[in-house]
Amino acid sequence: MAEDTGKKLKSHYDYLIVGAGLYGATFAQLAGQSGKKCLVIDRRPHLGGNIFCEDVGGIHVHKYGAHIFHTSNARVWDFVNGFAQFNRYTNSPVANFHGKLFSLPFNMNTFYQMWGVTTPEEARAKIESQKKESGSREPKNLEEQAISLVGRDIYETLVKEYTEKQWGRKCTELPAFIIKRLPVRFTFDNNYFNDSYQGIPIGGYNKIIEGLLCGTETRTNTDFFENRAELEKIADKIVFTGKIDEFYGYKFGKLEYRTVRFETETLDMQNFQGNAVINYTSSSEPYTRIIEHKHFEPENPAYGQDKTVISKEYSTEWKDGMEPFYPVNDEKNAALYQKYRALAAGEKKVIFGGRLAEYRYYDMDDVIAKAMTDAEREIGGER
Repeated sequence: MAEDTGKKLKSHYDYLIVGAGLYGATFAQLAGQSGKKCLVIDRRPHLGGNIFCEDVGGIHVHKYGAHIFHTSNARVWDFVNGFAQFNRYTNSPVANFHGKLFSLPFNMNTFYQMWGVTTPEEARAKIESQKKESGSREPKNLEEQAISLVGRDIYETLVKEYTEKQWGRKCTELPAFIIKRLPVRFTFDNNYFNDSYQGIPIGGYNKIIEGLLCGTETRTNTDFFENRAELEKIADKIVFTGKIDEFYGYKFGKLEYRTVRFETETLDMQNFQGNAVINYTSSSEPYTRIIEHKHFEPENPAYGQDKTVISKEYSTEWKDGMEPFYPVNDEKNAALYQKYRALAAGEKKVIFGGRLAEYRYYDMDDVIAKAMTDAEREIGGER
């Protein structure tokens, strides 16, 4: 169990780990296995970072948005399975555009729903025709990139307004690389991910964090910056997973983020939408998607009850006091981050890791793999 701050810290630690998300918890686990003494702190009232689940009538609610674990890294998969058993959940989201439903990712089901085509040859021909109509130049922005991948019809129905809601910017103002990996399949396969392994931990993600931090001293409601002078004295090194610009007092200015606001409600019905994830791709709905949490764990005894929990997600620009979710991938922020990264490279007693400290979007498996690599480089020895 995490202990709230208030009790004076007297012990000395090998590592002070700032942030109890996946990076910090993985580093703590591996450091502990090597006999290192760690203290993990988090400013939130709970451990787990953004994968924290809240129990609402037995339903495990993904408090900070849907998290679906997927990886092709067998080592990472074996690692997380050492802390929780996973179900066989497969991410197959649905898109709603003005009441019409489309399969995601873009596949033969989507192409049939959009154009009535029934063969891969017909679908490819339709996309190629629309690509030619738009011109064959090298894509200079997200709009041109999307049309080059899926044609104008799918772009305008399922990409354009959804993306502009998500990023708060016109698609013509967003860089092409944001959707270079847009999944497009000429098969009737609704599995969004191509990875070898996929699932949700049975009992929720808290099982993973509890396992990773078992045996490690932890403190919640502890703000590193409010207690910085004291905290920096109690450990030989710091593992920092917070915002890198905040660590340096915003010396060069503030990095920009997108954030997500959630409206969560409990409904007196067994099944609201029939799927865990439905994206709303029209600008007529202010939210980007609705999550129905019980569908992540159909094996949960709470699945059959006449209660369900849904969360509507609203994307907005980050401001002070909000939770930073996604780095803004543009030239201005990339250049600003490089200034902070240069400072970080000169640190001898601070290790920076995770999406906020490295100012990049991380899938869960990637952040675990990075923490494993960093811990092994720091502590030494392959496992």
